[in-house]
Amino acid sequence: MTANSDCYHYDTSGLSCVHEYLLPAVEKIVSARKPQRIFDLGCGNGSVANKLCRYAPVSGIDISRSAVQIANHAFPHLNIEAASVYDDLAATYGRYPVVISLEVVEHLYDPRTYADRLFDLVEPGGIAIVSTPYHGYWKNLALALTGSLDAHFTALWDGGHIKFWSINTLRTLLSKSGFSHIEFLRVGRIPLLAKSMIAVAKKSNGT
Repeated sequence: MTANSDCYHYDTSGLSCVHEYLLPAVEKIVSARKPQRIFDLGCGNGSVANKLCRYAPVSGIDISRSAVQIANHAFPHLNIEAASVYDDLAATYGRYPVVISLEVVEHLYDPRTYADRLFDLVEPGGIAIVSTPYHGYWKNLALALTGSLDAHFTALWDGGHIKFWSINTLRTLLSKSGFSHIEFLRVGRIPLLAKSMIAVAKKSNGT
């Protein structure tokens, strides 16, 4: 995928429904860190970056042309540019004490390269905050028993979710890219049936 791709079209600068349960948890993590800068990897229309700029200046990239155009128009105080998560972003933007990437990894054909680029963007001692829809035994069982699998794993969404992550598989992905001290939160509904999970992964000072 290139920076000119627009498989995810945006029409507005508003937050989406998933941010109702993601954003409070992300803001709590960010505010506790008191970072000097934040990078939003796969920032979409910039709506989350706009919320987080109360804590520190935010830069970000997204592959969607429509998303970047909307972000630049609605939030000119942010530095949002078109690029791919597979690009050598650290070479262009440097490293950051906090890098967020919300609901991105489930859309990617090559999550290992994404995780490597994410790791490169985080400065030593910094953290990455990664969210993705949660999948675990009890939630998957509930989906099956309620006949909700077709709706949940829909194949009729252009682009859509192509990888489905558990805590174990996401931990493995981030660990293999070099992250350590990876902790997880589950948000939206009760933990066993959570809508999404948030990984907070640290890059060691010696990296």
